[in-house]
Amino acid sequence: MGEDQDVSVYDVDSSDPQQILIDRTGMAAPDIRQISELMAALGQLREAEEHLSEASRRYMRLNETDMRALHYLIVCAHQNFIATPGGISHHLRISSASTTKLLDRLERGGHIIRAPHPTDRRALAISITPETHQAAMETVGRQQAKRFYAAARLTPAERDVVIRFVRDMAQEIAPGDEPWAQPTEE
Repeated sequence: MGEDQDVSVYDVDSSDPQQILIDRTGMAAPDIRQISELMAALGQLREAEEHLSEASRRYMRLNETDMRALHYLIVCAHQNFIATPGGISHHLRISSASTTKLLDRLERGGHIIRAPHPTDRRALAISITPETHQAAMETVGRQQAKRFYAAARLTPAERDVVIRFVRDMAQEIAPGDEPWAQPTEE
């Protein structure tokens, strides 16, 4: 195979030729090819999402956790829900100490506002600044929203199949009790 030829890293026969991971006994070759094509399409989606995420982080000059926090704050604002440090910590699955560092960084960058919570004197209300909200919506938000059109082009029955497939795949690959999948201490 030449240097400039594309290697299909998602082809099951190439990734697992001895069937150590996936027993394909009794499966027809066209089915295996179609599943490999589906895996390649998912890989293309993941690569497009990673490229978009990287570009948006570069544009906003923020890291991935910062961007996820801002997205959470945007959704909270749209739902008239008061975001708190505890809610952010829970959503991002990070410690209170990491959340404090995150909020300090975002506040220094002019991305968030900390204010007293309107009903809980012990809590803070965290909101995204109007400037950051607008910048995020006009850049990464607008690009991410384009996914809606791909879904809208499907029939309701096709969307049901895709929903079932994506949820099933997420459940299949979600790490369980495997020692290598356990979180490490911060």
